[in-house]
Amino acid sequence: MRYESAVEKAIREAVERGEFDDLPGKGRPLPNLADADENWWIKGYLRREGVPSDVLLPTPVQLRKEVERLPETVRDLPTEQAVRDLVAELNARIAGYLRAPDGPRLPLRRADPDAVVEAWRAHRETRSDALRRARARETPAPRRSPWWRRGAGAN
Repeated sequence: MRYESAVEKAIREAVERGEFDDLPGKGRPLPNLADADENWWIKGYLRREGVPSDVLLPTPVQLRKEVERLPETVRDLPTEQAVRDLVAELNARIAGYLRAPDGPRLPLRRADPDAVVEAWRAHRETRSDALRRARARETPAPRRSPWWRRGAGAN
């Protein structure tokens, strides 16, 4: 007879009662069992929770990516002031990193607000031109007479 801890006893009794019989995944192999990557559980957690992997990058790399994606980020903003505010906020974070860098030291430049606004204006202009052309191609629906005049000619 061997020693059985309270935990082992509780598990054995649960197995005997059949409490583990209808668990999801029963009979299938464990995922990532053959994966040699030591961070498989972190990657699985990020994938399950929908967390972008960019949050794991060092600060200067994150900031560089934000500067690169800035034209797409501001594309749908409604006003020039909103674009300038977003660029100012990003530049403030870049300045904070440059004052007290953490992680790898990478060259990092602030975004030019005027260049970003010009690209935003150009995109809006092309989008509004495309809308004008699409509206010009549409044929207006025939106008119906008011309801009180529709039956007047029938008498």
